[in-house]
Amino acid sequence: MHLPSPAPIDAPAVLAWYDRHARDLPWRIPPADRARGIAPDPYRVWLSEVMLQQTTVAAVRKYFERFTLLWPTIADLAAAPIEAVLVEWAGLGYYARARNLHACAVTVARDHGGVFPGTAAGLQFLPGVGAYTSAAIAAICFDEPVAVLDGNLDRVLARYYALDVPVRDAKDELRAALQAAVPARAGDFAQAMMDLGATICAPRNALCMLCPLQPGCIATKTGAPTLYPIKPEKAERPTRKGHAYVMTDADGDVYLQTRPGTGLLAQMTEVPGSDWAAMLPAPDYPAAADWRHRGQVIHVFTHFRLELEVWSAVVDPTRLDTGWWSDPKGLEGEALPTLFRKVLAAAGLD
Repeated sequence: MHLPSPAPIDAPAVLAWYDRHARDLPWRIPPADRARGIAPDPYRVWLSEVMLQQTTVAAVRKYFERFTLLWPTIADLAAAPIEAVLVEWAGLGYYARARNLHACAVTVARDHGGVFPGTAAGLQFLPGVGAYTSAAIAAICFDEPVAVLDGNLDRVLARYYALDVPVRDAKDELRAALQAAVPARAGDFAQAMMDLGATICAPRNALCMLCPLQPGCIATKTGAPTLYPIKPEKAERPTRKGHAYVMTDADGDVYLQTRPGTGLLAQMTEVPGSDWAAMLPAPDYPAAADWRHRGQVIHVFTHFRLELEVWSAVVDPTRLDTGWWSDPKGLEGEALPTLFRKVLAAAGLD
């Protein structure tokens, strides 16, 4: 056992705080409206939860509003071409989420009549829906009394218990402690705890005097709450290297192609390039031309750092037929991930 025994998590105090201070989010039903019986839309909650994985609320807002404008319902999203979804997702990162998002929409529309399952257990059968997302949807939309433990709550609970090991070493205990506190208003409680972590018990600043959990929080009593959670030792992130080739024709159109259907950035749009390896290979230009080195682009993925040498040239378009030529003015409409937007910017295109 890693957890001490402080005061139980005071759910009524948390809910009272939430009723006054709930964040205004485009996918959220405010607590006063929820009390009047207005139910959250599972489609909007699911969409926001998928978008928010590894991303901030500030970054997600415009994407969420764009998605729900284009595809107001799960049926609309299911009917959309995956290519269109990837275009709108570009910039959010972790592109497997977009492919799973579309696959889940298709499954709900085709196999469930457009209605999300109402339990965490049932939701986990959907593509891309894991333990956290299923719990969040079930609690927020259906008030299933299930613990919703995200990164923000990890931090809140690690401080509440002054957890003396990294969160990953006590995850089951934290979930059990949170589960014991879940009240009838499970959805509001889940969102209240998320809001506490986002606004009061933040990573670099703990506003303990404003926190409804302050009376029972052990880390507050130590006087140094931001020392928690204990950080695990990080494995060294390896570096991979490669080349990216930006080709334009005489009219200035840029050559693009689609990445393979599996692997990192699958099905996204790219410029041609080399493999990414520990040692930089010699350039292997895809067409005969007067190639110019345009500098280096560095991009950090979750598991490795990538260094790409960027080259550009004007080439004969008749020798390239596996991709397509895009007007630079239309690049915003291409499914280009951030990495390749950096590459194009390094070559003078954005």
